[in-house]
Amino acid sequence: MVTQTIEHRSAPSAPSASGWLKRYYFTRFAFSAAWVVIAFSVAKSVPPLAAIMLVGYPAWDALANFIDAQRSGGLGRNKSQLLNFIFSILTAIAVAVALRSSMHSVLIVFGIWAGFSGIFQLATAVGRWKSFGAQWAMILSGAQSALAGVFMILMAHGPDPVGIANIAPYAAFGAFYFAVSAIWLAISDARKGGIRTAS
Repeated sequence: MVTQTIEHRSAPSAPSASGWLKRYYFTRFAFSAAWVVIAFSVAKSVPPLAAIMLVGYPAWDALANFIDAQRSGGLGRNKSQLLNFIFSILTAIAVAVALRSSMHSVLIVFGIWAGFSGIFQLATAVGRWKSFGAQWAMILSGAQSALAGVFMILMAHGPDPVGIANIAPYAAFGAFYFAVSAIWLAISDARKGGIRTAS
C-alpha cells in the first residue's frame, strides 16, 4: 500500500509540492477504493479478472511511487521510494508466478509485500513530516500494513480457502488512510493560509 520522501535540495516549492501531494493521495484513494469495490462485487467470482487485479495492484503501487518520487527529486534521492518501487515490481512478478500454484501462495507473496511496503511507507512519511506535517495517517498506515502482512501470511498457512476477497480489506484500509491524509493535509494548508492572512 502505498509513499514519498522529499529531499530539500531538489524539492519543489512548498505550496506546489503540497498541492501535488494532496492530488496524489486522492488519486491513490480513488484507485484503491475502486479496486476494493470490484474485488468484492465482481472479481471474487471471476478468476481471470481477479488474477489481473492481483498482479496490477503492486504494479500500480510501483508506478505511483515512481511518479511521486520524480516530483521529489527522483528515485535516487528518495531511498524509501526506490526500495518500494523495486519491491513492488518484484511482487507483481512474484504474484503472476504464484497464481500458477495456488491462492495461498499468492497470499503469502502479498503478506511479504505488505510487510516490507509498510516499513518503506512509514520511513517515507517520517522523512516527509518536516516538509508538510499531516503525515500521521501515513505513518499509521505503514505500521498497520506491516502487521497486515503478518496476518496474511498466517492466514495463508491455514486450512480455509482464500481469494482476492481476503486481500481486499488490506486495500480498503490503504484507501482509508490515503483519504484521511489528503483531507488532513488540505485542512493543514487551510489553517496555515489563515494564519498567514491574519498576520
